[in-house]
Amino acid sequence: MTTTTTTTISQHDFYADDGDSEGSVSVSVIENMKEEYGLFVWPCSVILAEYVWQQRSRFRGSTILELGAGTSLPGLVAAKVGANVTLTDDSSKSEVLENMTRVCELNNLNCNVMGLTWGVWDATIFDLRPNIILGADVLYDSSAFDDLFATVSFLLQNSPDAVFITTYHNRSGHHLIEFLMVKWGLKCVKLVDGFSFLPSRKASLLSGNIQLVEIVLSCGKSAA
Repeated sequence: MTTTTTTTISQHDFYADDGDSEGSVSVSVIENMKEEYGLFVWPCSVILAEYVWQQRSRFRGSTILELGAGTSLPGLVAAKVGANVTLTDDSSKSEVLENMTRVCELNNLNCNVMGLTWGVWDATIFDLRPNIILGADVLYDSSAFDDLFATVSFLLQNSPDAVFITTYHNRSGHHLIEFLMVKWGLKCVKLVDGFSFLPSRKASLLSGNIQLVEIVLSCGKSAA
């Protein structure tokens, strides 16, 4: 069987509101589509990246960890606005990790890239102390939900004032997500329609029922 590989570079622009002296930023992403594998900027990533941009004063100067980063658009935007960013994906996905490094170089960003497999407690995870954890479309495979929430819970226990912000398609697994949040001592402090803050020019290019949720430890401090 012959494998066809198509590599493209997509550009993602983020504009300030009228009268905002911040200006705009642009992020270039290397996308790689193959028959059996896709390294692609999915709608959840676009929405989470836009949220980071609109909340940039909150992210500036913060320590950010992106889980399951893939093409890393949200983390790259966070780095563009002045956050200290670590991009992670499954340790076994060397192609993805290598692509993340190339994307950082393409955007002249000094992000830390590391392998982090959900549910695996290796030495690197114990040193992570993020203020904000990001995850775009990480809730797509229900068999991995437990490992994901176990990892998020561990990271939040290490940084009790931190928050996990994720975008996900509201599918039939929503009740499982609620159950696992309770199981792992987490609670939702914000839940919004992902399209409610997305500029119309971007919303017209996307589809789906996408939610953005902010999650903290049940005994932790609520997000701002």
